[in-house]
Amino acid sequence: LELKRMSVSREHRGRGLARALCREVLGFARARGFGAVVLSTSMVQVAAQRLYEGQGFRKVGASYPSLLGTLLNFQIFQYRCDLGDGT
Repeated sequence: LELKRMSVSREHRGRGLARALCREVLGFARARGFGAVVLSTSMVQVAAQRLYEGQGFRKVGASYPSLLGTLLNFQIFQYRCDLGDGT
């Protein structure tokens, strides 16, 4: 399952909503038999990286989104959370 574009508006950040949303996605995927959840985030999204790593995701790759990204050394990180069998 791919998690795409999760975001919490600035005025609601710091309340644990993103953590709760992430847990909900992982539970949803696990309940439906998915083996893993994958996502991508940019190198500048440090808070997002910390959130995902705290939820059990691990960085599995990095890439440049374009030639300009390569020239600017701007990377996109790929993350994966293996779900196991839920036991």
